[in-house]
Amino acid sequence: MLKNKLCRDLGIDVPLFAFTRSKEVVVEVSKAGGMGVLGAIAHTPEQLEEDLQWIDAHIGGRPYGVDTVMPQSYAGKGEDWDEEKLRALISPAHHQFVADLLAKHGVPELPDDYVRRGEDLLGWSIERGMQHLEVALRHPIALIANALGTPPPEAIAQAHAKGVRVAALCGKVKQAIAHKAAGVDIIVAQGTEAGGHTGEIATMVLVPEVVDAVGDVPVLAAGGIGSGRQLAAALCLGAQGGWCGSIWLTSKEGAPYMPDVAIQKLLAAGSGDTLRSRAISGKPARQLKTAWTDAWEDKTGPGFLPIPLQWMVQAEAVERIYHSGNKPLAGSPVGQIVGRMNSLVPAGEIVKDIATEADSVLKRLGGAQ
Repeated sequence: MLKNKLCRDLGIDVPLFAFTRSKEVVVEVSKAGGMGVLGAIAHTPEQLEEDLQWIDAHIGGRPYGVDTVMPQSYAGKGEDWDEEKLRALISPAHHQFVADLLAKHGVPELPDDYVRRGEDLLGWSIERGMQHLEVALRHPIALIANALGTPPPEAIAQAHAKGVRVAALCGKVKQAIAHKAAGVDIIVAQGTEAGGHTGEIATMVLVPEVVDAVGDVPVLAAGGIGSGRQLAAALCLGAQGGWCGSIWLTSKEGAPYMPDVAIQKLLAAGSGDTLRSRAISGKPARQLKTAWTDAWEDKTGPGFLPIPLQWMVQAEAVERIYHSGNKPLAGSPVGQIVGRMNSLVPAGEIVKDIATEADSVLKRLGGAQ
């Protein structure tokens, strides 16, 4: 009962899409019948090329996708920007705020021999997103997704010229309508329960509103989906599948991408231990509630910076927090589904469990009188 038209169009068996930073999760989800989607926001174009080559070599020809960020507004948009120019836009007060917060919690400097994770600090831009697209289209991807806003017309045109479907996330009906008008092929209706950038409307309300608004454009439900019952509920709301991100953080293949202190906090957290805060990027994103988010949300603080400055001012601080294992400050983007993320499970097993339970629920509902 799960293999619908969207599955057949994309060559997958289960209408489950896995947004993840882990190339290993991408492979295991796709091999299990879903579609792995690699999050490229932290990648330089060179790093993305390396990861996609690895995926191509291990995925056995199964379909997969790439997710990037091409926001409609950010600091330096339309300018000849570089990291040095952007850093000059960050006020001394923001730098001092971060330094004082780290000192308050006893977070040491990074050791001299520390090897930085090398995350791309300039990933929050159309320019970098288009570079990601260029790299991705050199590979046999089935899907390119934009996590923030409607993709630029040239991005949609380039993807379609290669026969690649385009997806875009939304948190409001008007955003979904704009996506459809631009030629987006798949719309991801992301409820407020979701991890990362998300709006204020709950999945149960948002999904049917978007389905009704966009007609024959396939809709994926995101936010609060981590079990077969939740995927079945999404399908009953009119979605053609589920888009999941948080659940893969504590998969066995996804966990190595996070420091142990963050994984342990995720495993122990309940569904009420998250909040929407601008503390990560400058835009509202759901994440673990921590001493770090408390400090940024305090009205006595310096206030939030626009994309990408908010991340740039804290990138090294986050590495220091993670390297030192500072528990009060350590956090992660994650949705309210974190309450059921209580153990490390192989990604392929997660897909199979979700698919089996969803199929059982839908068959039971189909036989109800």
